[in-house]
Amino acid sequence: MSPNITVTHERVDDIPAIIAHLKKMRVAEGLGNHFPTNGNWEGLSLGWTTVVWLTFILSEGDHRLSRVEPWVKEHPCTLRRCLGRTVRPRDLAEDRLATILDYLSGAERWSAFERALNQGVLRVYDLQGRVVRVDATTAAAYVTPEGLFQLGPSKDHRPDLPQVKIAMAVLDPLGLPLTTTVVAGNTADDPLYLPEMAKIRQIVGSRGLTYVGDGKMAALGIRAEIVAHGDYSLCPLSAKQMPEAEFARVLAPVWSGALEPRALRLPTADGAPDETDAPVALGFEYMVELNAPAHSGQPCTWQERRLVVRSLALAARQEQSLRQRVARAVTEINALDERKQGKPRVLDETAASQAATAIMSKHRVEGLVHVTVTTDVHEHVKRRYGTRPATTVRSTRVRVRATSEEAPLAHAVQRLGWRVYATNHTAKEMDLAQGVAAYRSEYLIEQGFGRLKGRALSLTPLFLQYDQRGVGLLWLLSIALRVLVLMQFVVRRNLQRAGATLTGIYPGQPGRQTAQPTTEMMLAAFRGVTLSRIKIDGKLHEHLTPLNAVQKRILTLMEVPLERYDTLVT
Repeated sequence: MSPNITVTHERVDDIPAIIAHLKKMRVAEGLGNHFPTNGNWEGLSLGWTTVVWLTFILSEGDHRLSRVEPWVKEHPCTLRRCLGRTVRPRDLAEDRLATILDYLSGAERWSAFERALNQGVLRVYDLQGRVVRVDATTAAAYVTPEGLFQLGPSKDHRPDLPQVKIAMAVLDPLGLPLTTTVVAGNTADDPLYLPEMAKIRQIVGSRGLTYVGDGKMAALGIRAEIVAHGDYSLCPLSAKQMPEAEFARVLAPVWSGALEPRALRLPTADGAPDETDAPVALGFEYMVELNAPAHSGQPCTWQERRLVVRSLALAARQEQSLRQRVARAVTEINALDERKQGKPRVLDETAASQAATAIMSKHRVEGLVHVTVTTDVHEHVKRRYGTRPATTVRSTRVRVRATSEEAPLAHAVQRLGWRVYATNHTAKEMDLAQGVAAYRSEYLIEQGFGRLKGRALSLTPLFLQYDQRGVGLLWLLSIALRVLVLMQFVVRRNLQRAGATLTGIYPGQPGRQTAQPTTEMMLAAFRGVTLSRIKIDGKLHEHLTPLNAVQKRILTLMEVPLERYDTLVT
């Protein structure tokens, strides 16, 4: 008689590694402490339900509520053994998840939870960063414009869709989100900076932080408020803070040869520049004294350094673009008087001049192209024919010629790539090269926005209809973003300490090495780890796909014990 055999397979993948980090961050406990549920709540607690949901989001790259319950049905043993709790599919039903979003949308409770979460993360992961980056982005939604979802300038190039605006402050050098604020999509960026900084001061509890932001953070009132609290700022000055006439006055000594800007090289890991590296920029600095009222209304006076920097790579790109625009404009203008079938003729010099001006305006090369418009007059005698007498026929043709103006073009090239940054740091605390390096790391916060709205967390497009649930979802995803950032930071820190690299995470390139692996690539390396349950005549046997060397090394670098996977098999 043949045995009765039943076999089931359950994908484990990266679930134990994700849950291990969520436990280390004490997310479930924090949510339980700050978001108490009413007496009708049954089953898995709000904190642990949210942990399961976050695990789904991070593992699947999908935040849609309707997809979570079927996923839980497919991973009952993995979730139960990783959490040490029974997880029923109905605990993650769509209406239950919507209720969680309603709880999370409470601003005061969220602020208290976020502050406690950040303080715990800074302590547990031994983070001592003193540089905070503040910026904002937008997230579009397929809803009717109302409430938080409003039409406004879109950073996703979708001005046709209602959007919300998300302000975020992140900690260097890992880009860890510390605060997340959601406001209406038509809100300006400027009013968002000071509230984020106030939250940061509550979290860190100390003075002397450096805030790095874009030109909108350079408003004089914001800089004054930073100085009033004993902190520092670094931001580029916009055309409003640095008018064109003032900018030309600052750069005049450089153009005349009276001032030689020094070559700047980026600092290495030990903080000192490598003199053998090619310079990345040229720069000099000067000091100004400023007076402005702080947010409280108290007058504030401080010394501010102006870092005048020319990025060589940016200047080269801008020069190439400028010369290409000039060449296109010259070609198009010279073709105005070209005669070909179906092309209308230029009737007179006025029309030709207007057309040439329009072309220069289109390519933004006014003053860089010299245009000459002339009229050729040709007369010839038409001989007598029959009774028709001989006549003189006069014809005209408008000629347009364009050439590049070399002297103005050279002057325009000379002005490319320059930017002025403002900081109240002393030269001893942040020299010119360190200031350039600090602003060049602005990509850290942009990476977070990219993860939030990209494949990793898939925030956009939003389909939620209610404001409070949209806010709750954004705050939920900010926790998931913290997990991605912390996993990546821990691995890179351990690789740097060991002076090692990681291999085996690039599909099709098993030998490729990297010292900067991303969380997404490392989690993808666990795809295919499967828990098999084989029942033979009522006797259960379990088997877990053995972890390979790459997977074991990733877990070690993540500081996740291998037992997280071993204990899945009882």
